[in-house]
Amino acid sequence: MAAFRQVPVAPHRKERHFRLKDDLSLNLSNEELRERYRFGREGINFISNLVSDDITRKTKRNHALTVPQMVMVTLRFLATGSFLQVVGDTIGLHKETVSRIVSDVLTSLCNKRDQFIKWPRNVEETRGDFYRLSGFPNVLGAIDGTHVRIQAPSEDEASFVNRKGVHSVNVQAVCDAKGKFTNINANWPGSSHDSHIFRTSQVCTYMEQNGGWANGVLLGDSGYPCRPFLMTPYQNPVLDHQKKYNRCHCSTRSVIERTFGRLKRRFHILHSEIRMIPSKACKIIMACAILHNICILLNEPDIEDDGLVIDNDGDLGDRFFGNQDGRGVRDHISSTFFNR
Repeated sequence: MAAFRQVPVAPHRKERHFRLKDDLSLNLSNEELRERYRFGREGINFISNLVSDDITRKTKRNHALTVPQMVMVTLRFLATGSFLQVVGDTIGLHKETVSRIVSDVLTSLCNKRDQFIKWPRNVEETRGDFYRLSGFPNVLGAIDGTHVRIQAPSEDEASFVNRKGVHSVNVQAVCDAKGKFTNINANWPGSSHDSHIFRTSQVCTYMEQNGGWANGVLLGDSGYPCRPFLMTPYQNPVLDHQKKYNRCHCSTRSVIERTFGRLKRRFHILHSEIRMIPSKACKIIMACAILHNICILLNEPDIEDDGLVIDNDGDLGDRFFGNQDGRGVRDHISSTFFNR
């Protein structure tokens, strides 16, 4: 009796269902969209138009994702801080597909950083905005650092351990009085001190060449050196005008701390642990800063406080005890503007 040949059967491919495909066309309110993606309909369309040329898939496949879908996948990942696998399961996509989409969108956003993170052009307006906060004159920006946790890297692991014993990236940023980032550096491991990051940064070089009391100053905490263009608080104020200076300095500089809080509250991935290698983590941080500035540009409302506790962990190092060649400028400011 002849044996029957078994005919191979092609494996059944499970039909994919993109659960987010109709989120923009369904009757979802802007509030519901913001709960999921941190942007309303206008914001999602704005970002989609921004990255469209970079991420459009050149394919005729029926199930190819649209640009808005890819943007929403990325925003969902940044907003929740969940594993790529969890994000994929939530919206009906494979983990590798989510990873590829997120990488492409983040790369496109980071390539456009100069469009959205740039030094103030209208210096007089910037000074006026800061002065209206608490009465501190001639301020161009508030500077500080914040730590974003990452998983332990396989290379140079020790340099990413900060003073709390946690692996992190130390992010230095400058913002204006409205909380918009005007400069950001997200490339330093957690063990780096704020003063070292600043000393080697482009913003320091720029301020050394263009700053000073006549052209405007930055405000930083005691982790930074007091320079002619970077004002820090008095460590032991004795005179009344020094105490007034400190109070006004603290109140004005706190805008950068609030800005970090807004950033991490909007994008939970920055508050949890980024489970990627440092180079990808830095790209995520930069993209979130760009998206934060886009939120301000589009007047997107801040995310309400949902009980998330944001640590003020900007300077985990000691006070700066090196060269402080800006003390004369600081004395001039305190005695001239706060001696009343």
